[in-house]
Amino acid sequence: MSIVINITKAKAIAHGLRRNAREKEFKPYDEIIMKQIPGNDYVAAEARRQELREKYEAMQMAIDTATTIDKIKTALG
Repeated sequence: MSIVINITKAKAIAHGLRRNAREKEFKPYDEIIMKQIPGNDYVAAEARRQELREKYEAMQMAIDTATTIDKIKTALG
């Protein structure tokens, strides 16, 4: 008996993991932007947020195009 992995469900799970990781990384920068915390550079925070957007966009595309579980794992880092 062999194990059959549903790649569509695996991608959905991977996207959930990606969203959770993205949310955690964004949180400190979102707070700076939302609260306009004195002593924190808004421009630097927004630049970092853009870097994170690009990182997670690339991860999303890698997950979407993955054809194996190993490629999904690689996409997640």
